[in-house]
Amino acid sequence: MNDMDAWIQTRYGGVDEVARMRVDVPAPRRGEVLLRVRATGLNAADRHIMTGEPLLLRTAFGWSRPKQPVRGLDVAGTVVALGPDVSEFAVGDEVVGEIPGGGGLAQYATTPAARLVPRPAEVDPVTAAALPVAGGTAWQALDRAAVSAGDRVLVLGASGGVGTFTVQLAAVRGAEVHASCSERNRSLVASLGASTTYDRGTVPLADLPEGGFDVVVDIAGDSPLRAVRRLVQDGGSAVLIAGEGGRVLGPIPRVARAAALSLFSRRPLRPLAATAKPEALRELLA
Repeated sequence: MNDMDAWIQTRYGGVDEVARMRVDVPAPRRGEVLLRVRATGLNAADRHIMTGEPLLLRTAFGWSRPKQPVRGLDVAGTVVALGPDVSEFAVGDEVVGEIPGGGGLAQYATTPAARLVPRPAEVDPVTAAALPVAGGTAWQALDRAAVSAGDRVLVLGASGGVGTFTVQLAAVRGAEVHASCSERNRSLVASLGASTTYDRGTVPLADLPEGGFDVVVDIAGDSPLRAVRRLVQDGGSAVLIAGEGGRVLGPIPRVARAAALSLFSRRPLRPLAATAKPEALRELLA
């Protein structure tokens, strides 16, 4: 086990910059484990790292090329080696979690043991690998808004990875879920637990009731902030997840505007910077 196949990216760009290569198997450092990858999940975050946009992210991931040349933040795999100071897992354990910066598009990958949780036998690797980033972000959004049974929750951008998890998790909490998505995905979103769906192409936010929702989860990120806030009742809140933004700063200007609009507001706009939370992943796997 000296070398492995991996999909390598040597410079920022599209999928044409990614090629299958033979590379050395990484060695786990202190606090890390080495996994034999069984499945990996790809998210919008992987696309941003691959393209290097917004440019601001290059300050963390490498200015001229990615520091970590392998994409894939989500991973499910088998522990095959332990670095120093790892006691929570043993060789042979089946686990799932996140790899900081990526690395899942390879036969083997290293990641901090603290980013992993055991994978239950009844959850297959492919299903498990879809959970960490998208499912974890949705879990944190609902947690940030303290969604509970009976709440009226509107999900904007409900048919993507984070959106579909948000609809399902809100429904599990007993919320009354409303969802905005493309017309072709309305039946899918309804099947996941949305009681009402809107075609975002023909039903603008202005047509929805002012103050009609306890919580708005804005995943699409392309609506005017005042239009989003208008939908929230007094005492409720809107959680803002990412949004594309500009090529240089990405969603940061929108986040700053949200903070300014929320000063002394009874309808605060709450930007969410999701992080790896093993406790969320454990709940999603249960």
